[in-house]
Amino acid sequence: MSGQPTHGGGSQSARATTNGGSAGAMPMSMPQQRPNDNVSNGAQSGGMSQQNLNGIVLEYLSKKGYNRTEAMLRMESANQDVDGRPIQTRVEESGGVKYGKAFDLFRNWIEENLEIYKPDLRRLLWPVFVYSFLDLVSQWFPRESKNFFNNYREIFENEHEHDLRALQAVALPEHVDSSEIAKIYYSQRYRVTLSQTAFYNLIGFLESKEKEGGAVLVSLIQKQLNVCTVERTADEQFSLAKLIERAKRPDDFPAEDEGIPGHNPGSANVTQGAGTSVLTRLKLGQMTLDQESRQDVLGELQSEDKINPPAPGQSSLAEAFEQRIKREESEDVPGRTELPPRPPPIARDIAMEVQKVKENRDRFQISGRTGGVGPGVSVTMFTFHNTNDSVTCLDFSGDYRLVAAGFDLHYIRVWSLDGSPLPGPPELDGQDSRPTASHRLIGHSGPVYNVSFAPATASTDKQGITNCRYLLSCSADKSVRLWSLESWACVVVYKGHDGPVWDVTWGPHGHYFLTGSLDRTARLWSTDRVDYLRLFVGHDRDVDHVCFHPNSAYVFTGSCDKMVRMWLVTNGYPVRMFTGHASNITALACSPDGKILASADDSGTIILWDLAPGKLLKRMRGHGKGGIWSLTWSVESTVLVSGGADGTVRVWDVQLANDANGQGKVIGEGGAGQKMEPSVSNVSGAGGKKKAKEVTVTSDQISAFPTKKSPVYKVMFTQQNLVLAGGAFLP
Repeated sequence: MSGQPTHGGGSQSARATTNGGSAGAMPMSMPQQRPNDNVSNGAQSGGMSQQNLNGIVLEYLSKKGYNRTEAMLRMESANQDVDGRPIQTRVEESGGVKYGKAFDLFRNWIEENLEIYKPDLRRLLWPVFVYSFLDLVSQWFPRESKNFFNNYREIFENEHEHDLRALQAVALPEHVDSSEIAKIYYSQRYRVTLSQTAFYNLIGFLESKEKEGGAVLVSLIQKQLNVCTVERTADEQFSLAKLIERAKRPDDFPAEDEGIPGHNPGSANVTQGAGTSVLTRLKLGQMTLDQESRQDVLGELQSEDKINPPAPGQSSLAEAFEQRIKREESEDVPGRTELPPRPPPIARDIAMEVQKVKENRDRFQISGRTGGVGPGVSVTMFTFHNTNDSVTCLDFSGDYRLVAAGFDLHYIRVWSLDGSPLPGPPELDGQDSRPTASHRLIGHSGPVYNVSFAPATASTDKQGITNCRYLLSCSADKSVRLWSLESWACVVVYKGHDGPVWDVTWGPHGHYFLTGSLDRTARLWSTDRVDYLRLFVGHDRDVDHVCFHPNSAYVFTGSCDKMVRMWLVTNGYPVRMFTGHASNITALACSPDGKILASADDSGTIILWDLAPGKLLKRMRGHGKGGIWSLTWSVESTVLVSGGADGTVRVWDVQLANDANGQGKVIGEGGAGQKMEPSVSNVSGAGGKKKAKEVTVTSDQISAFPTKKSPVYKVMFTQQNLVLAGGAFLP
């Protein structure tokens, strides 16, 4: 009984002890609470840090004689801060920011290097930038990858504007798997060629800066780059004189064997270490006429000489023809089996050859520079008004009678150049057919991207046997159409491309034509078959422009992958690959002698390529940005004319080197043109309020003809060396 009050009182006493802290309960509770209270108070006051704990443990191990364990703990704790976190002694241990630190280190070292090595070493910056950015995205560093891209993109905007625009959309690892540009860079190694001296200089730097970022750079270079080294004496491009010359240039263009996929200069073989021996031997000479056709042409020319004897001091037509035959036979010409088969010649073919001989003899001959002054070239400009910026393409007929324009409103319109009425189509259902100033060709269901007249020559007879009779057009509707210029109707529709067809062009002798498309292929067609004959595959992106070699044995394709490829027609194999453009290819043209190819891009650069060795001859600059849309060669292959979005027609001396002291000039009408010196010029905006980027004009520019706000869509040399140009006025 007496225990009950005590039990209840004990319960109340326990509550009172907890709330009031009575002395009777303290001896029982303090031993359990003191250790926890001490640790908590120590952590708050900073008295017991990770470093203090390490010291206590080390003292304990020392007293117990655990010497090996003590030494191991001392070594491992030496690289920790006061809170126990590891101290980062190498850049590659710093997570996503390691790429930025390594790139800064690399860039600063290059800029502090000797001037003669800078141009070669700077070529490494772009691939290091691209692969660093893609690695950051792949490793899930979204913030670091964005900062890295924004911090360094300005360095490459001039030469890699389009690639930067494509890379900007890559932000997540899933984008790397789906992005076309990421696939291109990750699937192939980026090739860069360095001189041995520059390469050893690079290796020494990477080894000396291993902890500061060299290890990151070594990993990128080993995994993603193909660095080729050459001796100075083995390649003229890496001689001391060339290195000093490149060091003085303000621009840093890609080398001709640099980039993706990386290849031997000129060769389409991308095998590493293949060397220049892989170059396919080309036969670039003009194909001569067969014996029967030659006799027919010679007979016609002899008859013409009797009717119209040559002027004093002028060779006869027969002599001019025989000289041409001798010249063609002395060249390395392809055999009949190396050319696509041609239909048997007809009377029209013979008449065209006769007219070509006449025009070639009577042409205005363009010779080289005399006393430092370039040859004079005349340009006739045809401007189209009230087009509402709907014209997409232009072409002139080979008989100089017609001009055709394609529109984004799905139709084509054909005019006569002299303004005379064009005959209408034959009578249909008893309706009268009256001549009109132009004809509209309707049939495409999408914008028309290019038009091309069939080969023709000016006709001296009333029947017009050599006049142009057909027109080709390509469109966004994936088709190519053949139009009759007699019935003004579509004759054939060619389908086969799996995307919009960007370009179409006739072969030198007609019958065959070539197309390029969004589906990354070029295709060879003949007019008598609705299916394509050859498929040319190899570009990583759209095939934007195509052209034939003058002997029809080869074709050229240009793409927005910045490459130009040369293909053999008979089997579709690539025989040359040219890299060196910094932006999309916008125009191609092969010289009449078949030895040089001119290619242009939308940054305003023209590159001349020597086809036989596959080498870059020179770069020519003068156009503003926006694209060079058309190129044409003089009959002698010594002068090139270009036209583009900047509204100018420019004349270039092919034989003059860039470093020669040439004098460029601008010929303007009514003061509309703006003076451009051959070195650097400032092109101001409307009213002179906005100052645009400086445009470099190389010394091989002979002259420039500015228009009044008319982008030039087409330029064409006639057989008598007169230039025709066409554009649409943009108010």
